[in-house]
Amino acid sequence: MTSTNSSPHQLEPDPLEPTPEQVERYVAALQDIAAKDPELARRQAWAQIRLAGARAGSRRKEAHDTLNRIFRLGGPPEPPLEGPMRGILVTPITAALTDPLMRALSSSWMPWVGKRFDGASQTGDNLLTRSARIPAKGLWPRYRLEDAGDGRLAAFRFRTYVEPGKVDPDVDALKIDYDSDENPGLLIRDILDELVQVVPGAYLGKVLLRRKDGWRLVGYFALQPPETVSAEEPVAEVAEPVPAPA
Repeated sequence: MTSTNSSPHQLEPDPLEPTPEQVERYVAALQDIAAKDPELARRQAWAQIRLAGARAGSRRKEAHDTLNRIFRLGGPPEPPLEGPMRGILVTPITAALTDPLMRALSSSWMPWVGKRFDGASQTGDNLLTRSARIPAKGLWPRYRLEDAGDGRLAAFRFRTYVEPGKVDPDVDALKIDYDSDENPGLLIRDILDELVQVVPGAYLGKVLLRRKDGWRLVGYFALQPPETVSAEEPVAEVAEPVPAPA
């Protein structure tokens, strides 16, 4: 965590064209004040994550650098996460030619809405909208989605543990590991999520995909407690809207 003598207000970056360094300093300042004003820190850190994701459509290099810097400021969630957490896909990271297509698809249809955590057993699962049932049946015909209540489905159980990051070995992160026999072999078991707490209540994750040559970063996601969603302030307009859960 980086400390600063300037106030967060003085350091707040331009929402449209910041440098990664400016956002990094601002988020570090938010971390410094989180104990005194946790709601301000959470709200502003969440906004910086969403703004970076929105800029990824027009300022791809800057946005990816910014998200990586925010991630590297974090550490394992403390206290450990418990219960449902609301999630958003911040941005996919594939290739310059395919990113726009992936962003368009995720903006029009995003069945993933979050995760549930069981701290005692260090396990959890993903929460999906009911619109995921038909495509899931086509991709994984033998896999059964479960009813999670509140009109949602549960799928793809995971186990959690803290270890250094695969692509950030100097950063400890909460690993969200899908590699178990209960999950489909197609794609799901080759995914590893790494999650850090930016400030209490705002969590940024990397989605990694296992390849023959190692782990590849394919996207960023973010989590927050469900009770904070209604109080969330709209993000300033940028080039593209942030992909939101359906």
